[in-house]
Amino acid sequence: MTKSWAPYREPLSATLLRTGSIALVVGGIVAWRLRRPDAWLLVATLVLWFSFGGHWVELWFLNWLRPRIADARSMQVIARVVVWFIGGMCLGAGSVITMRQFPMTRAVTPPPWWVAGVVFIAVELIVHAALAMRKRPNFFSGNG
Repeated sequence: MTKSWAPYREPLSATLLRTGSIALVVGGIVAWRLRRPDAWLLVATLVLWFSFGGHWVELWFLNWLRPRIADARSMQVIARVVVWFIGGMCLGAGSVITMRQFPMTRAVTPPPWWVAGVVFIAVELIVHAALAMRKRPNFFSGNG
């Protein structure tokens, strides 16, 4: 018997507020640490690839892929981690393409292609741990 997964829904305004705030805060912290206030919006734009884009990667898994794969916990976990890895690499490629459009970052050498996938997995695990601590649906409980 397969589970009937409820689609995840969230108002776009809430998504934009959350992901935009994350991008602005992380961009500000990075710009401050680099002592380059002029880099704030650029860094925020690059982070937006992962915060806003990451939301859509997760939404694609929850609402499209998850209902189409086996309900076995191991299959769900493997599929989700693979989606995070591939999604992270795609978002990383997008951020590198964006970064190359700005003269201040053209000389910056991006990390190897797979690093964005691994970092994206790590960030998702941290986010889901925070959700677990708040007793919200999450990766670790198998209900989110």
